[in-house]
Amino acid sequence: MRVIATLGLAILAAGSGTDAAAATAPTFAKDVAPILYKSCVSCHRPGSIAPMSLLSYDDVRPWARAVKQRVVAREMPPWGADPTVGIFANDPSLSKQEVDTIAAWVDGGAAEGNKADMPNPPRFTEGWSIGKPDLVFKFLQPFKVPADGTVPYSYVTIPTNLKEDIWVKAVEYKTTDRRVLHHIIGTLVESNGKPVDPTPRLTRDPSMKEIGAFAGYVPGRLDNEFDDGAIRKIPAGSNIVLQMHYTTVGQPVDDTLEIGIVLAKEPPTKARVAGGGQMPNLTFAIPPGDPNYEVSAKQTLDRDVYLSSLYPHMHVRGKDVKYTLTYPDGKQELLLSVPKYDFNWQLTYKLAEPKFVPKGSTLMVTAHYDNSKANRFNPDPTATVRWGDQTWEEMLIGYYGTIEIGGNMPPPRRRTGGQQQ
Repeated sequence: MRVIATLGLAILAAGSGTDAAAATAPTFAKDVAPILYKSCVSCHRPGSIAPMSLLSYDDVRPWARAVKQRVVAREMPPWGADPTVGIFANDPSLSKQEVDTIAAWVDGGAAEGNKADMPNPPRFTEGWSIGKPDLVFKFLQPFKVPADGTVPYSYVTIPTNLKEDIWVKAVEYKTTDRRVLHHIIGTLVESNGKPVDPTPRLTRDPSMKEIGAFAGYVPGRLDNEFDDGAIRKIPAGSNIVLQMHYTTVGQPVDDTLEIGIVLAKEPPTKARVAGGGQMPNLTFAIPPGDPNYEVSAKQTLDRDVYLSSLYPHMHVRGKDVKYTLTYPDGKQELLLSVPKYDFNWQLTYKLAEPKFVPKGSTLMVTAHYDNSKANRFNPDPTATVRWGDQTWEEMLIGYYGTIEIGGNMPPPRRRTGGQQQ
């Protein structure tokens, strides 16, 4: 009898402890929703890039354990930069306290809590991350993506029909089905005076003179808001040429792509003008089975600039990548290190403080590739891999963004960076 009584007391004590732990555990309404609203729902909402919504308790509860697993592993929110190298304005990483809060919420039973504690959800313009666009340009006819096979790179021209120059501060591509869209490279061209042919071409029309870069799209990036309030000019009468890379998904898709434009509120003489460049390496040959092949590219800058962002691009054998700056006096500085490059989350890293780079400095991008059997994404570890457009080939392009100061504007100011871990 005494043993039974003692056992009963032990069970009651254990139950009381469990109840007490649940009572003190974080709740969704008070503790977790603010974290998700700040760092997650820009992608995890209906119609956006992520596969599920995290806007409400009912949305999140079935995924609670998966959410915990991904944030504890630092896989979400996606961010590839080594936290010990540089500070970046767009770092979405959660603090240790935020990760611990989500973990404790799940471990404590994932309770909803008092609905009165729920914060107001962020407001989004339906279909757009940049808010309501001032202008929308679109395909003149749908691009027909077949159900299967390889879709070659295609060039589609979109007329702007602009009667005067405009200055743009943000751009976003909205596609019918994000599954089929691999990437876009945009270029501004002069109109050749002829009506635009909407039919996709395998090469860009040489009769239209290129006049500058336009915004791009890659997996994991929804929009282009130019760095540190900078703006970019679209001249009157220009056309937009898009290099489109589609992939098939087992069913035909008619893509009616749209380009949303947010106009700058200040004239160009009083604004920071966005610029930039790229460092490609077209000559590499990655040997079969090589697990750590190095490829690099560099560029010496021919004028003073403010460096504002870095965006490395590789394909599925990409392993890691770094950007290094060498000043004219020989001093070197590591600007960015991405120790685990992820082809599916190709991110632009925006410097929290745009960096003054004097004329004669050399920017270098250095990457490593895994062409071995150990790389589960490797299409063919027996192949010698060279530069090519398709995903089973490879690339190295080190893109970078710059800011040029218009009028009498002062240099860019320091901005708040990401979380310090």
